[in-house]
Amino acid sequence: MRLTSFTDYGLRVLMRMAGTPDRAFTAADLAAEFRISRNHLAKVISALAAAGLLETRRGGGGGAMLARAPADIRLGDVVAVLEADQALVECFASDTCTLTSHCRLKARLAHAEAAFVADLNRSTLADCVYRPESA
Repeated sequence: MRLTSFTDYGLRVLMRMAGTPDRAFTAADLAAEFRISRNHLAKVISALAAAGLLETRRGGGGGAMLARAPADIRLGDVVAVLEADQALVECFASDTCTLTSHCRLKARLAHAEAAFVADLNRSTLADCVYRPESA
């Protein structure tokens, strides 16, 4: 299974915030640290906030912080939220496959995807905290 860069960045954001939980991070701070687009990272932060994983504040002294303790954030749940709009294979997203009535693969792929998320849910963000050397 391959995760999108959107999910990769989302996991990085959460791991970094878990390493300094009392600090509010801006998209610009994290984009500079990760060397990625600030605009793309702002979308990632917005999705994480919409999922209830981050709290955000605007204005001076604003930024984003974890909304829950790292031990309460399951990795599989994060991946499921951030990959929700990404079909594992095209037939998951549409009914255009000519094999649908006789397909024996779709159910197996759905099961494998669920097993992937379930296995990730055996770990929490607390297991993956990132603390940069300079922090």
